[in-house]
Amino acid sequence: MAPFAALRRSHKYTQTNDAPPEAVFPLLCPVREAEWVPGWEYRMIYSQSGVAEDGCIFATPNDAGPESIWLVTDCDPGAFRIAFAWVQPGLVATQLRIALEPAPGGKTLAHIRYLYTGLSPAGNALVERYTPEWFTHKMQSWEAAINHFLRTGKIAPAGAWE
Repeated sequence: MAPFAALRRSHKYTQTNDAPPEAVFPLLCPVREAEWVPGWEYRMIYSQSGVAEDGCIFATPNDAGPESIWLVTDCDPGAFRIAFAWVQPGLVATQLRIALEPAPGGKTLAHIRYLYTGLSPAGNALVERYTPEWFTHKMQSWEAAINHFLRTGKIAPAGAWE
């Protein structure tokens, strides 16, 4: 068998959210994301509290293939910091870190970092598509969706989260 060389891509983005960290942080949870992410689906596997916490495990569906399994690897509400690891079996392993900080005008700067790693040739092909332009669009869509919710208390219209 030929050796496999995993492809890895790292992306960072800072969003400006239209509320203080105390209001933004609780929304970074699989349960609460259903309130602001259009089309969000998840299946809770384990949580003592019922929401995101260290060791929380949940799953999300994929268009093709098995669901992705997510693990909360760090959750510090006092520091407004949360991190996840998720695996799309046989394709991609991802680390996601989010750190919030207060910004002027009662806003939040959300520092977001994704690290994608291909687990197979097919996974590498997916990771190749995770370009800086793709990632910026993903982050801007997320920013628009969460800010819509923070301003209105309602889920963003279809197309706001892509």
